[in-house]
Amino acid sequence: MFVGHYTEVPEKDTGFEGVTIRWLVSPKLGAKNFAMRYFVLKKGAEIPLHSHDWEHEIFIMKGEGIITNGNEEHHVKAGNFLYVPPNEPHGYKALSETFEFLCLIPVKREAIPDDEWA
Repeated sequence: MFVGHYTEVPEKDTGFEGVTIRWLVSPKLGAKNFAMRYFVLKKGAEIPLHSHDWEHEIFIMKGEGIITNGNEEHHVKAGNFLYVPPNEPHGYKALSETFEFLCLIPVKREAIPDDEWA
């Protein structure tokens, strides 16, 4: 078992301005099935529309934002959760001072950076 606090995990740049990620659970900790990430988007920051061949499970922790699949937009806020199926386009935009969410994905080599592997 491993117990940690998210603030003890280093924030990393995502390559998108105003967007950081913390890899809370990854293969580095021994996870074989799922990885858990904590994203923070500053107001106005965006992760553009993209897709992958793996699903996402997302829980909004703080703030408000827009989630889109390119055809429809959903205004979401703390307490909302969503499921993004494999290959469905998805993008995010922060509306509040910070927009923070947990995102779980399957452990797949192409989904997880090299430094998060054991």
